[in-house]
Amino acid sequence: MVRFVFGFMIALGLSLTVFLWMNNKESKDEIKSSSAMIQQRIENVGKLIVTEGYFSEVFTFKNSKRFYLDMFSSEKKALVVANAKATVEYDLRQMTFELDEANKTLTVTNIPEPVINIYPDIEYYDVKQEYLNKFEAKDYNKVKESVMIRFRAMIDKSSLKENANERLQSELFDLFFFTKSMGWTLIIQNKVIEDRDQLNELNR
Repeated sequence: MVRFVFGFMIALGLSLTVFLWMNNKESKDEIKSSSAMIQQRIENVGKLIVTEGYFSEVFTFKNSKRFYLDMFSSEKKALVVANAKATVEYDLRQMTFELDEANKTLTVTNIPEPVINIYPDIEYYDVKQEYLNKFEAKDYNKVKESVMIRFRAMIDKSSLKENANERLQSELFDLFFFTKSMGWTLIIQNKVIEDRDQLNELNR
């Protein structure tokens, strides 16, 4: 009888050990699988162009040169019509993150700054130039530089950046929803994200 009880206890202990080992192994495999899925989710985002806008500007370019002690002058001018498409994009390939498998935590350590790209289309009308003051390459470069400055000022005053930020928050919310559905915690800017309102407050 004693041998039977002793054998039963050993068998029970072995069964319990095997059960705990299998359960722990399944738990670790599940965490590693979740970690791999989150990494793949982030890597697949790639380059995201979040918003674009169109701008126009019309102005007159003038230049005057004086010769012989300012006794003579030579002028050139043109009507400049500039149109441009502008995009605001976040290169999410530059986003860095840390995965803490033990605590099932995803920490976003860096969100890249938005990049503004301007694609100008410049046309010249009513071009007038004199023999001693003709249009040169430096004049066209100067016009393009002026156009870019004007468009950047217009973009700053527009809602383009704000719209881009809203699109970014939407992408981050998808990441939050994905991690939450897998039982993970998302941390951005040292804040535990628990709802969309917290995402909207980021970078403000």
